[in-house]
Amino acid sequence: MLINHSILRVGLSSALKRSFYSTQAAAVRLVPDLVCPEETEKHVVSKHLVDNFDRHHNYLRISLTERCNLRCTYCMPEEGVPLTPNDQLLNTEEILRLARLFVSQGVTKIRLTGGEPTVRPDIIELVQHLGQLKQHGLQSLAMTSNGIALKRKLPALVEGGLDTLNVSLDTLDPHLFQIMTRRKGFDKVTGAIDEAVRLGMPHVKINTVVMRGINDQEVLNFAAYTKGNPVNVRFIEYMPFDGNKWNRDKLVPYRELMDRIESMYGILTKLGDGTNDTTKHYQVPGYQGKIGFITSMTEHFCGTCNRLRITADGNIKVCLFGNAEVSLRDMMRQGKTDEQLLEIIGAAVKKKKKQHAGMFELASRKNRPMILIGG
Repeated sequence: MLINHSILRVGLSSALKRSFYSTQAAAVRLVPDLVCPEETEKHVVSKHLVDNFDRHHNYLRISLTERCNLRCTYCMPEEGVPLTPNDQLLNTEEILRLARLFVSQGVTKIRLTGGEPTVRPDIIELVQHLGQLKQHGLQSLAMTSNGIALKRKLPALVEGGLDTLNVSLDTLDPHLFQIMTRRKGFDKVTGAIDEAVRLGMPHVKINTVVMRGINDQEVLNFAAYTKGNPVNVRFIEYMPFDGNKWNRDKLVPYRELMDRIESMYGILTKLGDGTNDTTKHYQVPGYQGKIGFITSMTEHFCGTCNRLRITADGNIKVCLFGNAEVSLRDMMRQGKTDEQLLEIIGAAVKKKKKQHAGMFELASRKNRPMILIGG
């Protein structure tokens, strides 16, 4: 797959001399348009995005910031995390360059994560620019958010091209919400979900990390929530990351959750799953919404993984649970060409392992806290 250098190349020298926040508005203006090469060709995944197990990676998750306005217990260590200096984070120009480059190689879905992506002052402008990639191969532009600062921004984000929204919400109890997030704001989160539904977003999902003895008793409440709400509630098995004090006793296997729900609502209807889905989809018969289970710990889905991650400080991470990373930020700031970046990306993808380690080995391995990876 060829690269149109006049389209993909962006000037970095002046932007890199300024700090992260001072470059945001200027960096957006530096990019005249977002056109991908080979518009008349069939959109396929290039060799650089295919690993040694023939997994085609057409889904890119970009962390926009390490900052967050919540302190969720499973994501943020109690003592906090040292934040990367602003000038060592990807600036807007660099994010857009990488997004265009990956789309030119066959990426069809981009998800914006954090930290909390809505704390970026330029989030609306960034989404608008990324949304233009839908004219050139990108099929879906998604965001994962905690919802705290989202509601007022949503209309502009949707207009800019955002079509999929995942909102992190682990409880329907305002008091427990404050305990789990170490902050107030329950009504703001539910208000953001309601606004997304009102705007007619085609994909509105709720991500619920289930921990035994903390919020597992609310599974039935979330199932009931789908009766009149056209959203997809996804129960996520508790996963180990640095600083979140994971232990097996807190893990609730998805089959146990299913048993609890079916004991109340009867047999769930199995829905179709896509080839690369991380979620097992179900529905309570007659309900508007759906229920899903993300089974990273008890039934991994490594064999069909199509995801790559870029951290806020510019590292490519080919596996959520892997600790091998390569800095694309450094390569760009050293003046590497797009061909050279693709060789680096391809080499990283080729080193992706067949599957991640078992849960106990993962718990003992060194990895970033979730907030520094990107949810």
